[in-house]
Amino acid sequence: MSKKLSATTAGSLPKPKWLAESKKLWPKWKIKEEDLWEGQKKSVLQWIHAQESAGLDIISEGEQFRIHFVHGFLQKINGISWDQKTKMGIRNNRYTVEVPTVTEAIVRPEIIHLREAEFLRKNTKKKTKFTLPGPMTICDTIANNYYQSREEMAFAFAEILNTEAKALATAGIDIIQFDEPAFNSFNQETIDWGVKALEAAIEGLQCKTAVHVCYGYGIQENIQWKQTLGNQWMEYKTIFPSINDSNINQVSIEFSGSNVSPELMLLLPDKEIMVGVVTVVSDIIETAEDVKNNILSALNFVDRERLIPSSNCGMAPLSEEIAITKIKALGAGTQLINNNN
Repeated sequence: MSKKLSATTAGSLPKPKWLAESKKLWPKWKIKEEDLWEGQKKSVLQWIHAQESAGLDIISEGEQFRIHFVHGFLQKINGISWDQKTKMGIRNNRYTVEVPTVTEAIVRPEIIHLREAEFLRKNTKKKTKFTLPGPMTICDTIANNYYQSREEMAFAFAEILNTEAKALATAGIDIIQFDEPAFNSFNQETIDWGVKALEAAIEGLQCKTAVHVCYGYGIQENIQWKQTLGNQWMEYKTIFPSINDSNINQVSIEFSGSNVSPELMLLLPDKEIMVGVVTVVSDIIETAEDVKNNILSALNFVDRERLIPSSNCGMAPLSEEIAITKIKALGAGTQLINNNN
């Protein structure tokens, strides 16, 4: 009998309209700070139920406790000035924003996401996944006014991420995923030190580890940049051999609704691959049959034992209704494959 496929999502899920601004990557909370924790827990419970009802096998909290996938982690780290903003080019100057600044040696005073991980673990019997920002992507989302180089700062963050990840694994998290969308904007730096910093972040972890790479979604600058790349996106060709040689267990990549060449999966023969069989780039709803066909197409490039059906990227830019429907299609399409062995 063929291995049963286990479906999951790539990361973020939309925050309810009553909790935060909707369909934004940088939303603002809508409820008072003293009520925020209870509201976040309520939202997480709703998304756990939605994922389980859809038949997903690996459950996340959908980043409901964080306002942004990077800054939600950084807000509790000492050594960062949130008052000293620096205008900085992001993703190799794809767009420019004002970001907080590292002004002294960074220190993590406490486990940042422990109670969130414990809450997730307590409220599902299925396998769990928790996402953290990767070292290179952190350094591409914050200004440096202390360390000698971006590389040095990345390894400082990797040390903090490593202790955080170990605490989350001890809390019962089965898979810890590091999000590294910056990898395909800095190919040479990824090879030189980005993957090494990621390996420093996962060193000694007893749970499974994953890295999510992507071309970026949710903002106009990403859309415009991708329009310049042609009909076949090959940027991963440079970095996938280094990722395959690393100690990371899983790699999350786009597939459906993107121009990423599926042949690039052949460059990851030693990794489990989370394949994006539902897209987050539009509100078009896939059917279960669509998802099944996307999985079958992906099986031409990665064997079944290593394939994990997933979304292309985080779903934060979508509405709740669209995301729930896509998750249902993801679960149902995966089940069609499993039913046919």
